[in-house]
Amino acid sequence: MGKAAKIFIVLPTLLACTIFTSCQRDQSQMEKITSEALGIQANLVFFYYPDLEEAEQFYGHLLGFEKVLDYGFARIFQISPSTFIGLVDENRGMHDPSEPKTVTLSFATQEIDRWYEYLSETGVQIHRPLSNSARIPIRGFVALDPAGYFLEFETFLDHPQNMLIHEHLATERALHPLHGQDTTRPAECGILANIVWLYYKDIPEAQAFYENTFGFKLLVDQGFAKIYSSSATGFIGLVDESKGLHRFTPEKAVNVCFLTDRIDGWFRHFQAKKVKIKDVLEEMESIPVKAFVAFDPGGYIIEFDRFLENPENKRIRELLR
Repeated sequence: MGKAAKIFIVLPTLLACTIFTSCQRDQSQMEKITSEALGIQANLVFFYYPDLEEAEQFYGHLLGFEKVLDYGFARIFQISPSTFIGLVDENRGMHDPSEPKTVTLSFATQEIDRWYEYLSETGVQIHRPLSNSARIPIRGFVALDPAGYFLEFETFLDHPQNMLIHEHLATERALHPLHGQDTTRPAECGILANIVWLYYKDIPEAQAFYENTFGFKLLVDQGFAKIYSSSATGFIGLVDESKGLHRFTPEKAVNVCFLTDRIDGWFRHFQAKKVKIKDVLEEMESIPVKAFVAFDPGGYIIEFDRFLENPENKRIRELLR
């Protein structure tokens, strides 16, 4: 084969490779930008209870959170500016009552000692007493709610490891009980943010999912645990199950939910990323919500919700604006 023929073959090949590589890079960048641009308004975690009235008394009266939505079988309370907890009748939710509670809900607060004093005085079961951690720069304690879910109250101490999360929350305000609210929670006890801690056998796999599929930013690297920002005051924590409060379980009685007004875009994005989807995007028949459900690599149920224009949704829609 002559020299000219070799050049004729090689140049198109190089050109094709260059174009293909460039397209791959552009597509990757486009997917990243799209994920970030879609936006998440708030975090919502759903827990499941045999006695919904007892759970409402605990979160509403004792912890002093505002109830912002009531569908009867499911009730939602605001915890911090962009985080919520949903209490669900375990007989009507998507989880079996026997599933383990492999999740920890963490409350970031500057009034950690006062919270501990208050919850101890009211008889809340303390799983781990208040202390400064020996392995990470936090001060906190772990309590149990009426169904046995782990609730961690913590303060991120001044330390280089916590620099980014302190910067992230610097302009946010803590939520306190509303004036005139029916609660025994001391007025000075605020909640600034929440972390939903999830437990994995394969942390790098979980990190890749939340970084590449969601575009979440890593704010705190504790070695065995990673904290990602998902909304203004909402965070997702990925924990090595061999070193955390829980061990990995295939099933878990929790839904990790993200509230967004761009749910159609998120659904298309998850389809394009080939994420395993459990329930397709649809408007629910029984409640004014548009939603879809997927799975993360550890088997956690990931739910996206958009609360539709409806009188039942008025308060939560006001808070999401």
